[in-house]
Parts: sequence; structure tokens; C-alpha cells
Amino acid sequence: MVLALLLVPGVALACPQVNLNGVQLQYSGGELWEAKYFDVVAGGTENLSKCNIRTGTGERAVGWVAPAPDFEMYFTGGNYSLEFRVVGAPGCDTVLLINTANSNWYFDDDDFGDGDAKIRLTRPSEGWYDIWIGTYDPGNCNSRLILETF
Repeated sequence: MVLALLLVPGVALACPQVNLNGVQLQYSGGELWEAKYFDVVAGGTENLSKCNIRTGTGERAVGWVAPAPDFEMYFTGGNYSLEFRVVGAPGCDTVLLINTANSNWYFDDDDFGDGDAKIRLTRPSEGWYDIWIGTYDPGNCNSRLILETF
């Protein structure tokens, strides 16, 4: 299940920050028809459960991420669904946090199965997407971000 997030007033400053920079990417929907792969170290020092980031159903986002996004992607759309998938090394339970071009937050823990995360946006807007690759538990692990359109 992919969940939209709200930022509650009083979010701690050490939490994920959209004003910090990550590795910059730029793709169109057509370019991502063929999946793109990016190796990344998942995890970080920021405990999402202390950041007052909540899903649309009121649940708290959980896991550990860096303050800066791992990636910032400028996406030019088209009539595509945009999918973000994260595959962790064996034993690594990954989480995925995205701030979209419309400043909406999405979080996922295990929708890709086996402790891996997946978010699919059915009508993605053109603009910048901030992407954090985290871990469910404290610590870091090798992982891979996969970007693809359908």
C-alpha cells in the first residue's frame, strides 16, 4: 500500500529536508520506459518516527533516512505511470520516502516484497521529485533504486 503523507507543524529540523540537495537526475516518461538503475547506500541518521511525518491515514512514517534526499529527479511526464522501486541487499529492509513535484509526500516500506519498497504514481506531475532511500531499522545497507514508467 502506498500512502500519502502530511507534514505536521513542528517537524524537527533534523528530519528530511527538501531544501537540501541530492544527486540530480532528469528524465522524461519516454526515457524511463526502459528502467534506470542507481546504486545507493540506504539508511541514515534521521529517525522518521520522530519527524511527525504522517500518512494520509494518520500512521507515522517509520525508518531511518539521511537529512538530504539521496536523489532529486526532474521528471517531464506524458501519459505514463511513474514507479520507484528499491531493492536492498539480502537482510536489508528498505523504506522509500518521496516528496513530489506538487509537494505531496509518499512513503512505503514493503510493497515490492521481501522487505523492499515500491511507490507507483499513476499521474505524475512535471517537476522535481526528492527521493530518500532508507532502512526500517537503524543502520545502512547497499541497495538499488529502480525508476521506470508504464
